[in-house]
This record gives sequence, C-alpha cells and structure tokens, in this order.
Amino acid sequence: MPRSDVSFSIASLRGAVQHYAWGGYDYIPHLLDIKNAGQKPFAELWLGAHANAPSIATVDSREEPLDTLITNHPAVLGPKVRDRFGRLPFLLKVLDARDMLSIQVHPSKKQAEAGFARENTTGVPIDAPERNYKDDNHKPEVHVALTDFWMLHGFRPEEEIERQLHDVNEFAPLRPLFISGGLEGLYRAVMTAPQEEVDAWLRPLLTRLEVQKPDDPDKPDYWALKAAHTFPLPDGRLDRGIFSVYLLNLLHLKPGEGTFQDAGVLHAYLQGTNVELMANSDNVLRGGLTPKHVDVAELLTTVTFVGRHTKVLRGERGGPFEQIYTTPAADFQLSRLQIPANRRFALRTHGPEIWLVLQGDVDVKSKANAQHLCKGNALFVAAHTEVTLSAAADSMLYRAAVPE
Repeated sequence: MPRSDVSFSIASLRGAVQHYAWGGYDYIPHLLDIKNAGQKPFAELWLGAHANAPSIATVDSREEPLDTLITNHPAVLGPKVRDRFGRLPFLLKVLDARDMLSIQVHPSKKQAEAGFARENTTGVPIDAPERNYKDDNHKPEVHVALTDFWMLHGFRPEEEIERQLHDVNEFAPLRPLFISGGLEGLYRAVMTAPQEEVDAWLRPLLTRLEVQKPDDPDKPDYWALKAAHTFPLPDGRLDRGIFSVYLLNLLHLKPGEGTFQDAGVLHAYLQGTNVELMANSDNVLRGGLTPKHVDVAELLTTVTFVGRHTKVLRGERGGPFEQIYTTPAADFQLSRLQIPANRRFALRTHGPEIWLVLQGDVDVKSKANAQHLCKGNALFVAAHTEVTLSAAADSMLYRAAVPE
C-alpha cells in the first residue's frame, strides 16, 4: 500500500551496470572503483527506477530498489510529476562505447503504446529477442560527451546526400533512386532491397576501402570499413546499415558537447564516453550494424525523413556553477554543475532528481539527511528539498531533473 509520508529527502544510489559486448573496459570500472582484471565490457551504468534494472537506494542503512521505494513513498515525486507521469519519468546513464552501436530510432509515445499493446496481444514474450517494444513509453534522449565522441545523427541535408552519391563513385547505381524518390525513396530502397542488390552496391566500395585502409574517424569511409569488420554477416553478405554511415550526419563531439535525439531521429553512437538522460524506457528499433533483432518494416513506420544539420548542444547558463542542456522533452532536463573547491551552492528541487559525481568531493545536506559524495557516487533527491552542496575540491556533477 503506497504511503504518503516521506521520512527521507535524499538517498544514496547504487546503479546497475550493463555488460553489453560493445562496452569499454576501463571508464566505468574506474568511475566506480571496480577492478576489471578480466577485461569484462562495462557498457552502461543505469541510474533510475526502470523495472529492468532499478538502482538500489539506501536510506538509514536500509537498501531497497528505487522503483519500490518510490512506489512506497510516491510523495517524493512531488504532486506535479506524480500526477503527470505516475513514476520517475527519466533514466540517467553513463555510456562507454568501445565499438559501434546499432543504427537505431526510438518511437513516439503513441507508437510505443500501440506497439507494446500489439506485441502483448500477439503473445510475444517481454524478453524475446524479436520483441520491438519492451514498454509503453517513448524514449527521447539527450547526451553530453565526456571524451571525444563520434556519432551519426539524423539525415544529412539533401544537397549533401546528393554530393555524397557523386563523390562515392561506387554509389552511382543509387543516384537514380535519389533523383526519383528523394531522401525517403533512397532510404526505403536501400533498406528493403534484396540482399543480392545490397551486396552488389556495397562490395565495390568495401573492396576499395580494404586497399586504402582509411584512418580518419572524421570521414565516413573510416566507419564504413569498421562497420564491415565489426558486423560481418554469414556467407559474406554485407550489412545494409553501412549505407547510413553516408546518409546521416557524422559528428565529432568534444567533451561538454551533446545532442538531442527525439522520436524518429535515426542515430548511432560510434565511439566514446558520455552521460545520457532519457525518458524511462528501453524501446529501440534497429536499422542495422547489430547482431540484435532488426525489423525494417517497423523501423520505416517510425523514421522521420527530414534532412538537416544537427544542432550541437553546448549548455546554457543556469544557476551558479550550472550549465543546462535544454531540450523540448517534458520528461527530463540534464545539467552539469562545476563547483570550485571551498565553495558552497544551495538549491531547492521542485521535482525528483538524480545526481552523479564524476569528479571531486562534495558534502550534501538537507534538513533531514546528509551525504558525502566523491567520484562515482550517486544520489536520489526528493521533490521540494532544500539542499546545500559544499565542495572540498573542484567538483563536477551531472544533475537529472524534470523541467519546471
């Protein structure tokens, strides 16, 4: 039975690590002060209340999954978040990509609700590898690079795609498809063509790249060859996701820069480490460059066929020591706090928040609780909590919240 009383205002969090094969070996173990002598991939650190991997919250030495804690104390969400979302609406991650991730897109809220209900009705098990919709929520997301970071994001402007088709001689057979059908016609054609055609279009390109061995990660050729090596298909077939390397914007982000991925935006993380904040969902539709399930028909109902340059987010000044990465999402807001040594910073939360310390040494105090945080520590802060942060050393925190 949910209880309305709140006996705590802050709780320490222990996140859940996801050991996907593409993950790095060092960044997350170093962050969490974990030895990784066996070189196990540490791909993602999840901080949130997602049912698949909730964080463990500690209050007064008592441990409890964060989703259970919120269910038992719904007042920690605050009335606005509780009434609108009924749950913690966001999920904070640290992601370390050693290898390329899949070409992917996320559904809208309406698409997710319909797809989740449809797969439930047809009896697809929730953990089946061919399942598209793991929940009924959308998954817009914002991220900020912690290292040099390469990614694909949204279709290039159509004039750039046309130039690519002329600059890459092996793509000559694709030019008529673009002339007749534009961006959407071209993408639908390469995603639905028989495998024999895909191989015929890509093999001459990859044969040339094998000889040239491109080494500039700011050029699509580098990632096309890497994708062919990373995701070989049986019987010498070629992955049609390689086309996306040339059709999407290739970004090289510096630390502190990021992007926003709304529903329908094709994207792929290629290499690097970032902090990522998203709606509380795990819905992904894939378009290649992955051993996981690819459903082209469902993907094509979700993709937004608009060609434009990507807006790179660099943060906007908020309160003292704070940079806010503003997006249109109602579910979340990501900001970075950089507090100099021996400085104090006070704030009041209006909704639930999760904080993660990436650097430094910080004391956090509310009227009811106090915590000492250092590198790798995380905290859940209840709504309407007055908090004071005191930094003993230069400190950097990422703050996940809900927009006011």
